[in-house]
Amino acid sequence: MLSSSACVGQNRIGAGEIKDTYQKLCSSCHGKQLQGGSGSSLIDDEWKFGSSDAEIANVIRDGAIKLGMPAWKNALSDKEIRAMVIFIREQKSISQKAVVEQMLAPQKGIYNAAGEKFTLEVLTEGNDIFWSLAFMPDQSLLITQRNGNLLHYKGNKLQQIKGTPKVWRHGQGGLLEVYLHPQYSRNGWVYLSYSETKDGNSGMTAVSRGRIKDGKWVDEQKIFTSAKSLHTGAGTHFGSRFVFADGYLYFAIGDRGRKHQAQDLSKPNGKIHRIHDDGRIPSDNPFINKRNAIPSIWSYGHRNPQGLDLDPNTGLLWETEHGPRGGDEVNLIEKGKNYGWPEITYGMNYSGTPITEHTHKPGMEQPKHYWVPSIAVAGIDFYEGKAFKNWQGKLLVSGLASQELHLLDIKNKQVVSDTIVLKNAGRVRDVATGPDGNIYLLLNRSSSKLARLVPVN
Repeated sequence: MLSSSACVGQNRIGAGEIKDTYQKLCSSCHGKQLQGGSGSSLIDDEWKFGSSDAEIANVIRDGAIKLGMPAWKNALSDKEIRAMVIFIREQKSISQKAVVEQMLAPQKGIYNAAGEKFTLEVLTEGNDIFWSLAFMPDQSLLITQRNGNLLHYKGNKLQQIKGTPKVWRHGQGGLLEVYLHPQYSRNGWVYLSYSETKDGNSGMTAVSRGRIKDGKWVDEQKIFTSAKSLHTGAGTHFGSRFVFADGYLYFAIGDRGRKHQAQDLSKPNGKIHRIHDDGRIPSDNPFINKRNAIPSIWSYGHRNPQGLDLDPNTGLLWETEHGPRGGDEVNLIEKGKNYGWPEITYGMNYSGTPITEHTHKPGMEQPKHYWVPSIAVAGIDFYEGKAFKNWQGKLLVSGLASQELHLLDIKNKQVVSDTIVLKNAGRVRDVATGPDGNIYLLLNRSSSKLARLVPVN
């Protein structure tokens, strides 16, 4: 695999940007762009000693002396070797970007992907980030904007709902998820998640419910909030998405930029929570009797969950969450389980420095799927319509940084395929199956857009 005539590697290099480490140690043989030279290409999918992460790491660590590849175990720590594997995976994906874009480009306005042909229609635009959408019984839409506005899209017009909760518009925070109670037609409850502050300097994700009457938010009830002592001034990783299942509300809170608190059951961040629809704590929650634990916690060890949905065929709860640089995850969420962040991850720091060499540890769950490089996962939805017959029952996954919409096929609790079906239409923030069977998207670029995919013929 890796080799270098520039350095024998007897002394520790020290933690640094992994790209710089590659250029110092590896580029003289494998090329500055990993394209190969006197050593093999690292982006052509041809591997002499195995293509898995572990096999590549072993060659970097122990070398292949007969082929001129030195061992780097004395120069690179296990963390740095892990970061090098991630870097190689990133560069392979980047090298394929142009090919993927060409394959997915529309022809005369018609897209062709995963057995379906469709067009992309823009319905309306906004001047602040559209974050979440939810369909009303009359097929109109509620849309949240991160600036705090709750919008009602009906008759091709956007109307602001007055009197919604005041949000802490800080960094990635603001008004987040909107969701209707499963029995909305009888009780009228609408649920919102948002960043809440009690002093203007720090905050945490909160959940409220209310009703909409004559364009106004009324009957508000705050059903989840955190003590001020648990708030943080960080502007990152608020979560949050909702799912109702068996009469319970599940919602996510990101680690709020305090990664080690994801493993701390006395903190609400970095967790999936489960409450009754009115905020009461279920008596069978896994940590309700654990001293100092937040009683609403259902699972923990999460970085920044921004996708949550229930598989309608199995009743299983699925989640997507942002990794760091690399390591975005798809997880099957189960009661009381630890999903590992930051003790295990398939990513590294944004700076290119390593986080950990560990991708597995006892008692910590493995993702069912992960992306390197990260696509910046956001909203997800199991497709339940009839318009896209080849996509029925599959999981739609939105990507922000990648500007992609993915289609995942899940069988027997495993992700068996991942197909990109849309690229470069904008940062895909949320996705939902419409009552008409079309697929509705929230796109962020220079402006925010509500759009939909409509099948051709």
